[in-house]
Amino acid sequence: MKHTKLFRKVAALLFLLLTTVSLSACAVESDNSVRVYNHVKSSKTITWGVKFDMALFGIKSVKTNKLEGFEIDLARLLTKEILGKDGKAKFIEVTAQTKIPQLKNNNLDAVLATMTITNERKKSVDFSTPYFKAGTSLMTKTSSPIKSIKDLNHKGRVVIVAKGTTAADDIARLAPKATIRQHNDYGACTNALLAGQGDAVATDNGILAGIAKQHKSLHLVGGTVAVEPYGIAVEKGQTKMLEAINKALKEAKADGSYHKLVKKWFGNIPGFSAKEVEY
Repeated sequence: MKHTKLFRKVAALLFLLLTTVSLSACAVESDNSVRVYNHVKSSKTITWGVKFDMALFGIKSVKTNKLEGFEIDLARLLTKEILGKDGKAKFIEVTAQTKIPQLKNNNLDAVLATMTITNERKKSVDFSTPYFKAGTSLMTKTSSPIKSIKDLNHKGRVVIVAKGTTAADDIARLAPKATIRQHNDYGACTNALLAGQGDAVATDNGILAGIAKQHKSLHLVGGTVAVEPYGIAVEKGQTKMLEAINKALKEAKADGSYHKLVKKWFGNIPGFSAKEVEY
């Protein structure tokens, strides 16, 4: 009888221990989904991965040596929406190749860097609702006979794209006869086009608009050949941070502050419609 009572006590203790361990594990799992959000709330700072070399979106001014652009302003706006007036936005430079690795290595809280929402990228990160209706377009020299994607679908035509972007897939699908040449960044792509090493540069409309604005000998042609919106990326499973970003985006769109930023950066570019890229 004593052995039976002892057995029951031991069994009860084991059950309590297992239950506690199980609940602790659930708590850890639950806490992980709010890890980034709790960090930014406690530090009053959001570390954003942004571009430092993308005209109109994120670029370091030669005159002031300060970052400026639509995505820089949007990051600051969202930071205030999420953390309040005392919230600070910290910026770290990313490229097409480094943005996801830096996010996964916890160097960043979120990426706001002309990042196209794709099913492949969704395997690695979670995306916010879209904030820019981007789409693959073409940029050529103003003296070029190329006027559309159809003009590139011939043997001998060369299309220049940046490594790590989705433009190569669009060109391979829409102009399969063209040769695709990849360069490390948009600066290299632009220089290659100006040097006559290709017939066109293919990438997102807003990016090309920023480049063409700086070079009178370049322009956009053929319209948008594939709509591929941008989203803000967070580490996979960081649902609380994603919810905070989506809420802040919704509020910014509702109160008109988002519209003002789109108009500020894209409203006065010849041949470019700010309304077409706005959500």
